[in-house]
Amino acid sequence: MIKNYIEKIAERENLTLNDAYYVMHKIMSGEVGEIQIAALLLALKTKGETPEEVAGFAKAMRDFSVKINHEDKNMIDVCGTGGDGSNTFNVSTAVSFVVAGAGIKVAKHGNRSISSKSGSADVLTELGLNINLSPFQSEQALTEIGIAFLFATNFHPAM
Repeated sequence: MIKNYIEKIAERENLTLNDAYYVMHKIMSGEVGEIQIAALLLALKTKGETPEEVAGFAKAMRDFSVKINHEDKNMIDVCGTGGDGSNTFNVSTAVSFVVAGAGIKVAKHGNRSISSKSGSADVLTELGLNINLSPFQSEQALTEIGIAFLFATNFHPAM
């Protein structure tokens, strides 16, 4: 299904934005097996990603995400990179609290740790917060307290 695109990347050819969108859409739809996904990721790691490829992948992934309604244009979305290899603490979660404390609304995306000491979900759970908010509850949190945690498994179910 995406074999031709994997071969193209393995030959160090870049995908167009539309090609990258198509490939990620197939992956997010569950139409691509784990072996092909692994081959794609290995080929991309070897070749290096282009801005067009990243944009196409992101566009497709956003199509599958759960959306929340928000009116405020003075808001930021914070998400850590995870597994930075630097043995740092969870910087993005701390930043979220600082920014929200300064009066800017924060939609904080995150997940449990996979390759680092702690993910945002781990930190917030340890602090005793409920990380399993529905989209409606997240909208309310943004409106009422200026910050909401968008747990990856709840807002990106195709992943």
